[in-house]
Amino acid sequence: MQAPGPLRLPLALSLAAVVFVLFAAASPQTTRRQTFGVNGTAFVLDGKPFQIISGEMHYARIPREYWHDRLRKARAMGLNTISTYVFWNLHEPKPGAYDFSGPLDVAAFIRAAQEEGLFVIVRPGPYVCAEWDLGGLPAWLLADPDTVLRSRDEKFMVPARRWLKRLGEELAPMQITRGGPIIAVQVENEYGSFDKDTEYMKGIHDALSVAGLGEAMMYTADGPEELPYGALPDLPAVVNFGPGEAAKAFKTLAKFRPNQPLMAGEYWDGWFDQWGDKHAATDAAQQEKELAWILDQGYSINLYMFHGGTSFGFMNGANLYKSYMPQTTSYDYDAPLDESGCPTKKYFAFRDILARHQAAGALLPPLPASGPTISIPAFTLNESSRLAENLGAPIPADMPRPMESLGQSFGYILYRSHLKGPLEGKLAIHEMRDYAEVFLNGDLAGTLDRRLNQSSMPIHSAAMEITLDILVENTGRINFTKALRKDRKGITESVTLDAHEIHGWEMYPLPMTALESIRFSKHPAEGPAFYRGTFQLKETGDTFLDMRAFEKGAAWINGHPLGRFWNIGPQQTLYAPGPWLRAGENEIIVFDLKGRANRAVKGLSSPVLDELSIPQ
Repeated sequence: MQAPGPLRLPLALSLAAVVFVLFAAASPQTTRRQTFGVNGTAFVLDGKPFQIISGEMHYARIPREYWHDRLRKARAMGLNTISTYVFWNLHEPKPGAYDFSGPLDVAAFIRAAQEEGLFVIVRPGPYVCAEWDLGGLPAWLLADPDTVLRSRDEKFMVPARRWLKRLGEELAPMQITRGGPIIAVQVENEYGSFDKDTEYMKGIHDALSVAGLGEAMMYTADGPEELPYGALPDLPAVVNFGPGEAAKAFKTLAKFRPNQPLMAGEYWDGWFDQWGDKHAATDAAQQEKELAWILDQGYSINLYMFHGGTSFGFMNGANLYKSYMPQTTSYDYDAPLDESGCPTKKYFAFRDILARHQAAGALLPPLPASGPTISIPAFTLNESSRLAENLGAPIPADMPRPMESLGQSFGYILYRSHLKGPLEGKLAIHEMRDYAEVFLNGDLAGTLDRRLNQSSMPIHSAAMEITLDILVENTGRINFTKALRKDRKGITESVTLDAHEIHGWEMYPLPMTALESIRFSKHPAEGPAFYRGTFQLKETGDTFLDMRAFEKGAAWINGHPLGRFWNIGPQQTLYAPGPWLRAGENEIIVFDLKGRANRAVKGLSSPVLDELSIPQ
């Protein structure tokens, strides 16, 4: 039998109870069908008023082995709902190639939430922001420079519709109308902060409906001033804001939509970190007061974040305001649960407030104990391999090309050209993204950092034959504003020497996905290089790898990508989850752009997220 289609009514008509296929049940733990919708100024669950008390956590930022632990802690804090983004670029890394396995099994995450007694809000985008690379959009969309992201351009909409339809196959059966926990689905994400194209928003809404995701309540989310530009007239709207803005934001939402429930789609109870900037430390006392006020008014809320977790691998995003600012691997966010899932003082303060807003006579579940945290004595990475020995076959081109045009999304890329010497002049890299090391005949001539608006440097060589190497790191794509539409990585235009273009290049993509092919030896390696070491454990537990002996790069443990390190801070440790370790021998591989041989790593029992330093 064909599934019931999405209900699309003008908002005025939603003042009557929104009715879906009805089978009453008391808890999301059941698989019996329920109803969720809008009745006047209230959300209603099975016809009864329901206050959404939600917290944001992202399945991809948490090891799958810890999903249930984090969800239990959410319920124990007093939440009745969990909200999560869905990351398109993780699930479709290549056009038409989908992955919902293992840690990407978002349907399993949602089932786990149901098993823990939580409802779920799904935010499938396709754009999600989230301090995530390109706001969750796949980098291969940038291969065609004419594609206009987040627009009605069919070069964007065709793959977006295809993606949402495939996602619907995973998640449509999880909607509350079919016995699942999904009560709401967000349409796009803060589009009013990006543009004012209502037809585009209608197109995404239609794509979600065709994907079968319209049986749950669909809604839009924007900042207070952007509500008119991102909302759709036939859907409820929620408002996103930070501490100190609650009264004004809800007043704005109430004026914009006077006959609908009021909800904070994102209440920013923390903030993210950026490389070279201070660690976020927000005002918990202010948040406690405001959270209590919001709930006392009967408004609904989604805490962004309840648990931030980690942007493992190369998945961090970046902002572009006056300068380019990439975000750290840690997404601790100063949230109620810290990066490794341990309750903070904020957790217990919020729990006291939420306990007062449970149903009469209801008690919060007990707080689950957190797993063990271990320290690891320092051990030396005594094997190494120069990057130059692991380049693979080059791709020739007259002019340098960005990595997306070569089918590469993440990592590094080396550009090589052969010049006649001697030479002396100003080397300029036009639209270099994002961090470059320049070598002349293998010797480091200097670095360029997009954060510092650096794009040129003087170079000099007396040699008659010169190999110019430019090693470029993708430090994270912009995840906010229209600048994301053009944020291709590598060398995106040209290289000039005293304003004369350099032609004839060899390009070596370095996505860092084939570590097993690296040829390690005991010979010491300097400069851009891989380093490998092993350590023994009797028992496993979470630990934080102290990376302060290294400068800038990425690390993997037992094949799992931990993320980036950069000695400028504020983050100086990498979270290594206990399930990724094993009793017996463990292996760590480190890639460092400024490598030195025989350096040591140790595991700390607590993170270092607030230490800024100056590169040596």
